[in-house]
Amino acid sequence: MSEDAPDFGEDGGGFDVDDWARLEPFVGRIATLEDVQARRAIFALGETDDARPIEMDLPQPVIWWDDDGEQGAVAVQAESHVSPDGEVMEVLGVILPDGEGVVVLLEDVDLVDDTDPTWRGLVEGAV
Repeated sequence: MSEDAPDFGEDGGGFDVDDWARLEPFVGRIATLEDVQARRAIFALGETDDARPIEMDLPQPVIWWDDDGEQGAVAVQAESHVSPDGEVMEVLGVILPDGEGVVVLLEDVDLVDDTDPTWRGLVEGAV
């Protein structure tokens, strides 16, 4: 997994409740380290099996539940991987309002739309 997730976009990748849809998703194939280095993808996983893109509309507003509570974010990458232990991992690359790229598990987010008042409040509070 890449430790250096990129900041997407010419302006550092941040977004607000009105311009999140301009974020470029990474879709159609599994990301490589070269994609991450070229800032086309948030992450590239190695040493997994049966890697495939997850079919979902991207970019996608999400509420991410992390250790500090909930954060508004936008998913721009979605992949399914099988670990060496046989565990299926559904992984998302999300962008936070400040432009930081984060790797999260699909089970740790709620998919919402951009009219969701909680998501809007989280994004506005972060901007």
